[in-house]
Amino acid sequence: MRGIIFALLGGACITLQGVSNARISKDIGTWQAATITQLTGFIMALVILMFVRDGSWKGFKKVKPLYLTGGALAALIIFGEVTAIQKIGVTFTIATLLIAQLFLTFLIDINGWFGVVKKKMRIPQFIGIGMMIVGVIVLKL
Repeated sequence: MRGIIFALLGGACITLQGVSNARISKDIGTWQAATITQLTGFIMALVILMFVRDGSWKGFKKVKPLYLTGGALAALIIFGEVTAIQKIGVTFTIATLLIAQLFLTFLIDINGWFGVVKKKMRIPQFIGIGMMIVGVIVLKL
């Protein structure tokens, strides 16, 4: 249950962040908005880290360098989301982002990339993705 609550919270924050970034980018530019977002995100994470202290830096050397690039992807995510919101609107952007995320997670699960356990996808999962795609098409019409 906690996982679902955190997923809902995260999804809401992604949408709010995208709308905020689109507004900021209209005033000062897309990459400036991405920079501000990354900076404020870093500061917020650092403040939370000071209070929570739920991990250890000892295992840092064990982390594969590829995985350390995750933060850099955020700049591309912000740019793509802001640009899409300005071109096609919030609803269609978020719906399309969700489909892209689901498609990539299918590939990750099926192939066992990034060290995740391989999962077999069945007809219901494919039907679910298909229904989402149809839903986005209906939204666009």
